[in-house]
Amino acid sequence: MTTVTPLFDLTDETGGALVDAPTARLLLPADASREEWLEVRRGGIGGSDVAGILGLAGKYTGPRHVFEEKHGRSTFEGNEYTEIGTEIEDFIAHMFTKRSGVTTAEAPGTLVHVDRPWQRVNVDRYTFEQPGPASGVLECKNRSEHQAEQWENGAVPDAPAIQCHWGMAVGGWNHGFVAALVGGNKLRWVRLERDEEMIEYLVDYCGRWFERHIVEGVEPPADGLEATTDLLAKLWSVKAETIAEIDVAKAKELRARHAEVKARAKAIDEELRLVENEMKLLTAENEVAKSGGKPAWTWKGNGTFASKKFAEAHPDLVEKYTHMLPALDVDRLKAEQSETYEKFRARRLIVPAKGI
Repeated sequence: MTTVTPLFDLTDETGGALVDAPTARLLLPADASREEWLEVRRGGIGGSDVAGILGLAGKYTGPRHVFEEKHGRSTFEGNEYTEIGTEIEDFIAHMFTKRSGVTTAEAPGTLVHVDRPWQRVNVDRYTFEQPGPASGVLECKNRSEHQAEQWENGAVPDAPAIQCHWGMAVGGWNHGFVAALVGGNKLRWVRLERDEEMIEYLVDYCGRWFERHIVEGVEPPADGLEATTDLLAKLWSVKAETIAEIDVAKAKELRARHAEVKARAKAIDEELRLVENEMKLLTAENEVAKSGGKPAWTWKGNGTFASKKFAEAHPDLVEKYTHMLPALDVDRLKAEQSETYEKFRARRLIVPAKGI
């Protein structure tokens, strides 16, 4: 791979790294230890935190994730997807330069705003569109083919766009770029201009959130994000037979809301089934329904195989096509390693019909 070099030297007269950002200074150099990096990350709001705080990071993170992480209780230690994303940043930056003609260089480390010490960022790359200081920033993303539509026709999803704006907000640049490798073989990149109204909102909202939930330590309220449901399933080790005492008024309020939402969900499910059944009746034995020469919907035989019905109808074929597979003996694990078993047991929220 061709090494991209910036249009000027990224070191000062003493050999130290130039921050090269109008409104930021270097808080932690790029070669600092992971322990130092994590400590600095916990002390402020970074670019990857902002979308989570706003609830715009999809199923991956939410306000509660950010709160727990800043208080040293992160449940995420990375995975293969994040590891590969980090490893291919160089390639994405290289392809961005090749396609756009904009030179890039690695940033010197964690930047912090000169007036707001809680406002921090680790930008993926500086960009140089002319000789001299860095003119902007580049955020590099690795995305699956399932997200391809979000990157078509110059579009960029909310989370990476907000991350890029946050980099501009911290560093003081007037524009930035987001480049994504989509599906492993398509490069999409977008230039974003500085939006003062957007930045003012982000700084105000995140500043108040940081003061309230990190400095003062007040827990964020519950939210309905899928990411929060996943987090709460991992956050605590269950203490068997222990009891949490809840205020009666609060318990009654939550139970009433739970019952009301379940009733609405049931009604919506029934309404959805009604619409789908009407579509199935119109489709009859056909697989595809068209309207005006264009596909309207499909009703194909590509769903889950009905094993129970098959076994009842064809017991002879069941015997022929059944083979033994290795299986985890969960009952034995529970009996012999009860503590380990409990750590991996899912929790279920059950609300009894009988009132308080």
